[in-house]
Formats: sequence, C-alpha cells, structure tokens
Amino acid sequence: MATYVFSDVHGHRATLERALERVSPTEGDALFCLGDMIDRGPDPVGVLRLVRALPGAVALLGNHEDLMLDCLRDRDDSLAAMNWAINGGAVTSEGLAALDADELAGLVAWVRSCPRSAQVRVGGRLFLLAHAGVNLDVRAPDVWDDETARAYLAAQTDEDLTWVREEFWGAEHGLAGAAGRGPVVVAGHTPTPYLEGMASQMDRPAIGEDGRARMVRVGAERDRWDIDSGAAGGAGFGQVLVLRLDDGEEFYEPVREGE
Repeated sequence: MATYVFSDVHGHRATLERALERVSPTEGDALFCLGDMIDRGPDPVGVLRLVRALPGAVALLGNHEDLMLDCLRDRDDSLAAMNWAINGGAVTSEGLAALDADELAGLVAWVRSCPRSAQVRVGGRLFLLAHAGVNLDVRAPDVWDDETARAYLAAQTDEDLTWVREEFWGAEHGLAGAAGRGPVVVAGHTPTPYLEGMASQMDRPAIGEDGRARMVRVGAERDRWDIDSGAAGGAGFGQVLVLRLDDGEEFYEPVREGE
C-alpha cells in the first residue's frame, strides 16, 4: 500500500489523467487531493468527476472550491459571484450549468462534504495535509500522536487551512522541531515559484532545468512541502505532480497546449 498526494489541478483533467496513469494506484493505495480541483483550466467539471470516482481518494477543500460554494449558496450575492469570477471561475460555472440537475446536485454535495484537513502516517512519519497550510501560532502539542494531531488540526480555522500563505511559508521553523519528531505539513495553494521571495529556506529552486515549476521543501527542518507545481499557469510552465509519500518519489506531467 502506497500513499499519494496531489493538489491544484485547476481544471487540467487530461494532465491529471496522465499523471495517474504513470502512478497506476492500486486498490489498496491511499490518495489525497489537496484542493483547487476547479477554475482556470479547460475541464474543471471533468476533474471533479475524476477525483470523485478515484477509489480510496480523499479530497480536501481548496480556496477555489470555497469560492464556488459561496457563490452557489446564494446566487444573488454579487460579491461572491465577483470573487469567484475574478479568480477564474467562469469555465467552472459554465461547466456546472451544462449538467443535468441530478449530476449537478451530486457533485456540489460531494464538494460540500469534503474536509479541510487530513492526517496520515507513512513509514512511521506523521503528515498533516491541508490545501494552504496551517497557522503556526496555534500551540503545538508537546507530544505528537494521532489524537494530538487531530486536536491540532481541529484548532485551526477554515480560513487558515484554506487561504494561509506568507505566515506559513515564511516562518523559519514549522512543526518538526529540532529533533525532527513533529509532523511534515504538505500543502498546495501557493505555486512554488512564489516562494522565492517568501520562504525563509528552500531545498532547491522552484523552477527546474526544464523551465517548469516543481515542488519544494521549506524551512530549517524541511518540514513544509509545497506541492503546487503551477498547473494554473498552463502549458510551458505548469505541471501536475503526484507525490508518493512513502519514498518521496515525484511523478510530474506537464500541462500541454490546449489542455
């Protein structure tokens, strides 16, 4: 059994399909999608369908799903509609409008049921998963175990789990501690090239030799992993990454023209 994470597909269904074909997850594998399935790319509804159908997959809410749900909750709320539109929601809105009533209701209900965080142990290492990160000012437990990790995530606000950025990536230390016994936080939301002027320490440049964005590990203990590899930026820049937590293997698929 292996554990995989991916994030910020942003409507690039065909790219995600190729990445998953490379990984070929089996029935016993665990998959976590860390949100932002929709908006900006050409087939956001296709991404929702694909992730929803993945056996054993857990999808977390991203800020773009938040924007969608706010708009759908009250279609007369012009501010919610504007916020979603300026963040690339037009293609998603059009795709949802083309669905029959039953599929629309089912997809929206599924998105609404998605949690904002998760935790998983892989090879004895604890990983905390969220779309954007965590508020590091929330008091960390003296001893990390499954129960204290759940309590720590429960103490986070929805806003922090889904929208935090500079305060999380820019901190010198995360949760691992000097002895490295604390958890690694895996998140997306912030395309890794943005970290160049934000993160205190990075394990490598965010842009690889091929000119495309890739994941980076941040902080003195390398205990914050940003896996948003810029798919929202499209062809020539962005990729979809599926990361295997068991051994850190990175499976990338570049976004191609037209997809």
